[in-house]
Amino acid sequence: MSTTTIRDRDDDDDAQFRSPKRVKVEDPSLTGVDETNEASTTTSTDTSCTDPSCILPPSHVLLRNRLSSPSSCTTRQLLESDVGITEYVSRDVPPICGIIKQRFTDFLVFEVDQDHQVVHLKTLDKPPSSKKDQKRLSQDAPAEVPLETEALPSMMAEKDSGENVKITESSQITHGGSSVSRVPLPSDHEAWGDAVVSSLSPYFSDESIAQLRKTFLEGPEPGRVSDNKDSPQLDNGGVSAEQTPSSEQPTEGKQDRNRHTRAERGKKRGGRGELSKSDTAGHCKIFSNPISSKSDRTAVHLKVRELFRGGFETETEAPSDQGSRIIVMWSRQGRGRGNGGGQTAGTRPARGEFPPYIHFTMQKTNRDTQDALAYLSRTLHVNVKDFGVAGTKDKRGVTVQRVSLRRGNKTVEDIWRASNQIGRRSVQDSVSQRGDHGIRITDMCYRKAGLELGMLKGNEFVITLRSLQADAPGSVERVMDSLKHKGFINYYGMQRFGTAAVPTHTIGLALLKSDWHKAVSLILQVRPGEHPDVIQARQAWLVDRDLDRALSLMPRRVVAERCILESYKKQGGETRNALGALSTIPRNLRLMYIHAYQSYVWNAVVSERIRIYGCEKAVPGDLVFEEEIARKSDDGDEEMNDGMMPEEATDQQGAQHLPPKKKQPWVPPKIVTLTAENAYKYSIFDVVMPLSGRDVAYPGGSLGERYREFLKKDGLDPDNFLRKQKEYTLNGSYRKILQLPKNLSWSTLRYTDPDVALAQADEDKLLGFDPPRVVEDGKFLALQLNLTLGTAAYATMALRELTKTETSSHFQTGLTQASEDQQFRGTMATGQDVSSYEQDAED
Repeated sequence: MSTTTIRDRDDDDDAQFRSPKRVKVEDPSLTGVDETNEASTTTSTDTSCTDPSCILPPSHVLLRNRLSSPSSCTTRQLLESDVGITEYVSRDVPPICGIIKQRFTDFLVFEVDQDHQVVHLKTLDKPPSSKKDQKRLSQDAPAEVPLETEALPSMMAEKDSGENVKITESSQITHGGSSVSRVPLPSDHEAWGDAVVSSLSPYFSDESIAQLRKTFLEGPEPGRVSDNKDSPQLDNGGVSAEQTPSSEQPTEGKQDRNRHTRAERGKKRGGRGELSKSDTAGHCKIFSNPISSKSDRTAVHLKVRELFRGGFETETEAPSDQGSRIIVMWSRQGRGRGNGGGQTAGTRPARGEFPPYIHFTMQKTNRDTQDALAYLSRTLHVNVKDFGVAGTKDKRGVTVQRVSLRRGNKTVEDIWRASNQIGRRSVQDSVSQRGDHGIRITDMCYRKAGLELGMLKGNEFVITLRSLQADAPGSVERVMDSLKHKGFINYYGMQRFGTAAVPTHTIGLALLKSDWHKAVSLILQVRPGEHPDVIQARQAWLVDRDLDRALSLMPRRVVAERCILESYKKQGGETRNALGALSTIPRNLRLMYIHAYQSYVWNAVVSERIRIYGCEKAVPGDLVFEEEIARKSDDGDEEMNDGMMPEEATDQQGAQHLPPKKKQPWVPPKIVTLTAENAYKYSIFDVVMPLSGRDVAYPGGSLGERYREFLKKDGLDPDNFLRKQKEYTLNGSYRKILQLPKNLSWSTLRYTDPDVALAQADEDKLLGFDPPRVVEDGKFLALQLNLTLGTAAYATMALRELTKTETSSHFQTGLTQASEDQQFRGTMATGQDVSSYEQDAED
């Protein structure tokens, strides 16, 4: 099977693995600008591609692209025209020339959350204590719980049986295995006075109160003691169990050991066997009078907790005819339910003390989102499926976004220590050096709900175009003014379709056709130009059928391939269950495949619409949202359910303050098809086009037929998007055809060394690294843009409108290599500059 390389740029600095095949920069066919008259554009012949190794969907022959032909679908790198990107808003405006994403810090992305706040890294330090926890812990060793913690009340009420309530409060809290001091018990003059007696006397006899006072003055009972000499445990006083009178020394000889019962052997191992003598002593439990009223019993539970600050715990005895008695005893610090797995008392707060999710901010460099989450799952020892994000970010760049984690029993300090590799390196190193593998997580807090796709307002960008060249004075101002007022075509960018030799939309088509084996074959297919380890891993399986070797060679960052191979291994090497193997791939990644196919068709038809009618005004046959919906969309600058399943588009704004709401069924938005009578009421920025799927309206005339033509050519039924596998059912949606950037500003900078950063990432700012250095007399010019875009808008498509050139990674790599500034690499860079930063991100 022969395919050409689509060169990913994360190995730009590694000449050893550089693909020898490079696009000629001077080739006019790759500039993306059709120099001929639009009317003379040649319509491709509808010729079916019969090559079984074709990596493009059959419908690629319908694209108005002179390079897309059956004879070329396997012999060249993926171009914008292969995914329907062909038109421009302002063809009459002369372009400016510049290189996109030459360095990672040339492309900074910051998520805009649902409160319209731009997400930045705020601190690298360990999460601080909350005021609530500082009050209840000793001043000498306060518990470390983060700000923004929404902890539940420290008193935990467990339903025992029926109305019985067990109220406990651990007197010791630890984080990450490090013990924090015990909650101080009240002293004699503080706690035992007339107030205590008067509070307890309605429910306890004088004898019980006296016994409780004696127990209080004597102090806590010794803890559970192991008879195992090899692993002595400490009692509450910190003395080895072997040195306490309560520990029983074994007296049986070796010849009697085989006569022990299973229970006795459990005792020898320190399991659920024998307790210390004092643990069963009668004075350790104090009983109230029988209480028939449930409200009174609850009041007793609360009163004991309040008087003794959680030092005592209470239980409700089984009910009798007179009522139930309350049992008071020293807190057992987690013995019993919720402390399984051999954990010692107080190794961490119980899960119920904090909300079930931890949110944190992640900065990643030269990593796609799924790769970064896979790395974090290994570092934090959690399942990658427990992460949630509001949106996926570009790979080549430095991006900042919020991430949610279903935490299980992990605390924010557990996450902070694990992510910073505390133990392998010191705390000081963790806050003075860059994060491992180009990933840094900070600003952790507890939340009641996780993040889902679509839970954001957009992204803010800081973009630097290097080697800037303009044909005439004033060209920069003219092209930027056009972008500001006319916008750009809201194409799905090349990132949507992957940077490898097998486009993601081709895999998505196989999934939509339920061709599971083809989807697996495409994912595992050899892709020339990849890292040698990945190529060897693929060949180990595809050629040698050596599953173990393939898994040992396959890097963990190659997520989908590893999931499939690991599934095969669990099945003993059996490959017939392709659907099962695919289902092990993270759901978001599988959905990205089918959404990529939707995006491909959308791009193609939008190009047709712009080519026929231009992009100055709305015309009859166009689709718009009903007026009230259009206003909401304008305010939020976001499309309606852009290609996502209904459950992914749920708006959980404010979920951190409210209990999770029941997800509402998805309701298709109301659409208006424009006529000659009402088209003038709308602008071109109101026009939307559908992403193919259920419950969508198609535009009138030839454009609606064009949708059907593409789908039929690819073997899909335009009238049936239901699938037996629910997650592969396409729920159609709508997307505006033009996008206007917000908060657009720009400036020009001079530089000489291309390795010197012209913008600074958040992490470097917090580490105190030197800010970017601008050379007033630099040999080269750069254009730096600041702009904000709505959800699912691609900044590279805005840059395309400025430069009128290909944005594909291999083409931009060719521009970089041919650029004159490469002769000055390293002439001014220091150890803190971007070249070093990029090296940190390499595997």
